[in-house]
Amino acid sequence: MKTVKKILISMGDPAGIGPDLCVLLSEQKFSASIVIVGNKKTIYDRAKLLNKKISLSLFDSDITNNPPLTIIDTSYPCSVIPGKPNKVNSFAQFKQINFIVNELLNNNFDAMVTLPISKKMLSAKLPKFKGHTEYISGLAHRTGKEVMMLASNKLKVALVTTHVSLKAVPLLITRKKISDVIETLNNDLKNKFKIKKPKIIVTGLNPHSGEDGEFGNEEKKIIIPVIKKLNSKDFNLIGPLPADTAFTKKNIGMCDAFLAMYHDQGLAPFKALSFGKGVNITLGLPFVRTSVDHGTAFSIAGTNMVDPSSFFEAIEMAIALS
Repeated sequence: MKTVKKILISMGDPAGIGPDLCVLLSEQKFSASIVIVGNKKTIYDRAKLLNKKISLSLFDSDITNNPPLTIIDTSYPCSVIPGKPNKVNSFAQFKQINFIVNELLNNNFDAMVTLPISKKMLSAKLPKFKGHTEYISGLAHRTGKEVMMLASNKLKVALVTTHVSLKAVPLLITRKKISDVIETLNNDLKNKFKIKKPKIIVTGLNPHSGEDGEFGNEEKKIIIPVIKKLNSKDFNLIGPLPADTAFTKKNIGMCDAFLAMYHDQGLAPFKALSFGKGVNITLGLPFVRTSVDHGTAFSIAGTNMVDPSSFFEAIEMAIALS
C-alpha cells in the first residue's frame, strides 16, 4: 500500500501574500496530505476579502485519514492587516519555522514548503538573519553546507554565495567553498533528481571569466583548479564559462544544472526565463525543503492579483523529491 506523503507549509509573513496562497491552495488537489502551519483566522479573513469559500480542518496526529488540507493553528499577538507588516507578528514566524524543522528532523513529516518572509523584518529580531535558506540550515545543524538552487522545467541554477553584498562575494569564493558546493549539488542531482552523471556548467566570477587574468585572477587561481580536480574524480563539469553567455539556449539544452558564483548572476537569467514557474530548493539538508521564487508582495496582499503557480510547483516538487 502506497504511503501518502505529509507536506508541511509555513504560511510566511501574515501581512504578505502567504495567506492568499493558502486560500488558493484549498482549490487545488495534490497526491499528498497538505498541512499548513499558520493562523486559521488569518486565512479565513483573507478568504473573505478575496470572496472565496474555504474549509480548513485542524490536523490531528492521531488520525491517519486526515482531509487533504489541514492546519496546525498558531497565533499572532496582533491583528493582521494585509499589506501592513507588523514586527511582532513577523517574529512569530521563527516559532513556526522552528516547529516545522523539528518535526522533519523527527521524521514526522516528509517535506516542507515555505511561503515568503520579510528578511528586513526578521533581521530586526535576529541581526544575522539572512533568509530562510541559511536559518533552516542552522536549525538542521548544516550551517555552511546548504546550497540554494532554483529549478523549473527549463533549467536548474545553483549558487556558490547567496544573500551577501556584492563586495563580499570575492572573499567567499575559495577552493573549498566551490568544491563543497559542487559536491553537494552533484550528490543531490544524483540522489534526489535521479540524474546518473550530472553535467554541470560552472560560470566564472569576472567579466569574460577574467579573460586570462586581465579582469581578475579568481578563475585561474581558484575556479579552474577546482574543476580540474573534481573532473579527475569523474565529475562532469564544464567551465568556467563567462556568465553573460553561459545561459544560452544551447547550453541550457545540454546540461543538467548551472552553478553561478553569486545571487544575481544566476537568478537574473533564471527569473527572466522562469519567473512564476520556478521553485527554490535547499540542497544539502537531511530533509526536503522547497519554496516559491518570489517575495512577500505586500502591495498585492488581499487582492485577486496573486499568481499561485510557483507555490503549486513548489508543492509538487516537494512531493516528488520526498
